[in-house]
Amino acid sequence: MKTHPLIIGAGRVATRETAEVVNPYTGRAFARVHLASPAEIEKAVTSAAKAFEITRRQSSHAVASLLRRVVECMAKKRARLVDSIVAEAGKPVSLAAQEVDRSITTFTIAAEEASRLGGEYLPVDIDARSEGRAAVTRRFPIGVVAGITPFNFPLNLVAHKVAPAIASRNAIVIKPATKTPLTALMLGEILLEAGMTPGQVNIIPCRAEVGERLVTSERVAKLSFTGSAAVGWRLKSLAGRKRVTLELGGNAAAVIHSGADLDWAVKRTALGAFGYAGQTCISVQRILVHKPVYAKVARMLVKELNANIKAGDPRRPDVTVGPMIDRAALDKTHEWVKEAVAGGARILAGGRRRGPCYLPTLIAGVNPRMKVVCQEVFAPVATVQSYATFGQAIRMVNDSEYGLQAGVFTSDLAHAFEAFESCDVGGVIVNDFPTFRVDNMPYGGVKMSGFGREGVRYAMEEMTELRVMVIRR
Repeated sequence: MKTHPLIIGAGRVATRETAEVVNPYTGRAFARVHLASPAEIEKAVTSAAKAFEITRRQSSHAVASLLRRVVECMAKKRARLVDSIVAEAGKPVSLAAQEVDRSITTFTIAAEEASRLGGEYLPVDIDARSEGRAAVTRRFPIGVVAGITPFNFPLNLVAHKVAPAIASRNAIVIKPATKTPLTALMLGEILLEAGMTPGQVNIIPCRAEVGERLVTSERVAKLSFTGSAAVGWRLKSLAGRKRVTLELGGNAAAVIHSGADLDWAVKRTALGAFGYAGQTCISVQRILVHKPVYAKVARMLVKELNANIKAGDPRRPDVTVGPMIDRAALDKTHEWVKEAVAGGARILAGGRRRGPCYLPTLIAGVNPRMKVVCQEVFAPVATVQSYATFGQAIRMVNDSEYGLQAGVFTSDLAHAFEAFESCDVGGVIVNDFPTFRVDNMPYGGVKMSGFGREGVRYAMEEMTELRVMVIRR
């Protein structure tokens, strides 16, 4: 098996400790990766701090040119990136290809935004004491950013930290998930090939307890974390005075109201619930259906699962549901489903394992206290419930500790705006599933789902400091 070193500065760094990278579908290790110790954490932060003294003064043209070269390199290596995501994350090949294409888009947007990171002219002569004065504002980079990313999007969630950091002229140290480090390291190689300033992006797989040194380092100005709520809120408590962005878990609801295009709603809801084995923080977990069409929609969902949502080998183009990331996730999912059934719930489809996969599972007859309803299942499991009025549907959406995104299928524009105004979430997606995300839109949540926003321009704003200069003529 090939062993992959860390990327620190312009070098590839080997360490004493390594870890195996396991294919979730075959269960076999196919690569090894070096793991950073506290010493490599310190080297990476030092490298980033040194690079920042150069990048902070780079011209818009230089930054945009670098990002465009990254886009070109990624496009040339698209097939290799897709293969890496399938191998280490078990993501179905069609979805892995989408992730690579989205990542290319993310860097393309960053190249454009690098030239638009500006400020404004501000008239301050608003009373007698400020006559003869004017002001300008500008955003300045804050320094070294620590980025911690999860397993489920091993390229695009790394890109959503790296691309804005480069575009805003910061430097960054990335700790990828130890289950899926190879794609992030491949991106690091692409960045070096594209000619980034050595140390501007450092890729250091490491164990969680070692990675906490990034969070507590006094030379790190910002933490950008994507992952579980439990870990994210703990890291926030360790971050001290640093800026923090937390993009955490979800428990997304899709509301299907009578009068909506039911064929479209069912097709998209099923894909949003079970695609990539539900291992997405905005996967559909709660399907809320208006009573007049509840029975019909439930039948349509079961039919859609049986006809079009296939589980199995992620390298097959017709597979939607690949393996769970590991055996522990598979076991937890099955225990939660069994617990729901013991509490009176009914399985309409699925409810069992097939090798490393959990079959897409639809559950009815649930109550709000069941884990499959009130917690983040992060698996191909969704519940279906009915509601009497649209107002009740909104209350059901909000009856959750999480608040990332919600989907609303309706033909009534008033309902769309009611959801927008009343849902306690970071985003409302109308006439599509809550799993929808475009890489230039603000993305993030409220409540247990975190705070701050990603999406290239919004992440750049969170990685910069607004400064004002007042001039007396």
